Amino acid sequence: MKLYRKSCLIASLLIFAPSMSFAGTKFNSGDTAWLLTATALVMLMTPAGLALFYGGMSRGKNILNTIGLSFAAYATVSIMWVIWGFSLSFGKDINGIIGSMQYLFMSGIGVKTLVGSIPTFVFASFQMTFAAITVGLISGSVVERLKFSSWIVFTVLWVTFVYAPIAHWVWGGGWLSNLGALDFAGGTVVHINAGVAGLVFALMLGKRRGFRKIAMPPSSIVLTVLGAALLWFGWFGFNAGSALSANGLSGAAFLSTNTAAAIGAASWMFVDWLTHKHPTMLGGASGAVAGLVAVTPAAGYVNIIGALVIGAVSGVLGWFGASYLKYKFDYDDSLDAFGVHGLNGIWGALATGIFADPAIGSAKGLLYGNPHQLFVQLIAVLATITYSALGTFILVKITSAVTNGLRVSDEEELKGLDISIHTEKGFEI
Repeated sequence: MKLYRKSCLIASLLIFAPSMSFAGTKFNSGDTAWLLTATALVMLMTPAGLALFYGGMSRGKNILNTIGLSFAAYATVSIMWVIWGFSLSFGKDINGIIGSMQYLFMSGIGVKTLVGSIPTFVFASFQMTFAAITVGLISGSVVERLKFSSWIVFTVLWVTFVYAPIAHWVWGGGWLSNLGALDFAGGTVVHINAGVAGLVFALMLGKRRGFRKIAMPPSSIVLTVLGAALLWFGWFGFNAGSALSANGLSGAAFLSTNTAAAIGAASWMFVDWLTHKHPTMLGGASGAVAGLVAVTPAAGYVNIIGALVIGAVSGVLGWFGASYLKYKFDYDDSLDAFGVHGLNGIWGALATGIFADPAIGSAKGLLYGNPHQLFVQLIAVLATITYSALGTFILVKITSAVTNGLRVSDEEELKGLDISIHTEKGFEI
């Protein structure tokens, strides 16, 4: 009986875990159709959802540039992913640190090559959308004063030397995967990674001219709410798609994702209401994203109670980061990438170690008799923070040297980046 249970556990891990070898089992058209759909959903999140969410929060003179950073990130990562990014992330493991270059230009992969029950080409496309949105999230920390050329160079360097190694550690058979770290859809790989990188980049870049001295109103909260709704919609592909199969686990992840987003929106709005005597739609939209972030690593491991707790805390934590923390320590994280993604990525990763329910996924958390899982999650969080911070610091220095400085001129910043960089207008202002 013990041998049978162990065999079932191993089988479930091979089916559901993103970090798997490319030894296919049997092609499944239903799983493939679902992953193609999920990939399209996650693609929508970067050049549409994130672009509008961030664009609406930026000032009118910078909205097009802000949207352009997300758009350019998606295009740039799409190219580099098929050349070397996928191979570094999911190629044959080298000492638990990085993948080999065996899949350079997607070589060695054919239409019949499988990951589990889906074609490797579909899996690679799905993972490409994750890499694109991760670097796109960083832009929220540095908008309204960064050179466009610096952003392109940074994107290439960061995905190569920071994102790909961490993705390999967790999902590609690297050392965190072997340690037993849980990250269903990107708490460490995506959100902690991007949030910490955004904070480091913002600190190195410096504050916007007039930060905390002049009003910097958002150009369109309507666009931000619409962007949040598109992110919410796309996140079903992000989390439920990470089951890599059309099955009960993807259904559980889907429901947990929606639940955490909903209560995250409610909790942020409630704190707004309590402290400022009025609810705000910006708070509601930000809270929904905070809930989505926090539940991402946990979606395929926790039950509905776990999702409710994770989402409720996320709204409060995101509000604290965006409304208090950055002003207390006087740093200019323009659109709160660290406050929303970094803090809630940390909370979600640790909460996975607390609430992981063996009746849902393949792991037990602290509340189900396995305190060791929380310890492993803590190691994964600390490793991701440390590597992302150091790697980003070095790459920002290199980017600055390559592009002769990171910031636009004072005159360009005052005029607005839409006109000064793109010679176009997002709005007639």
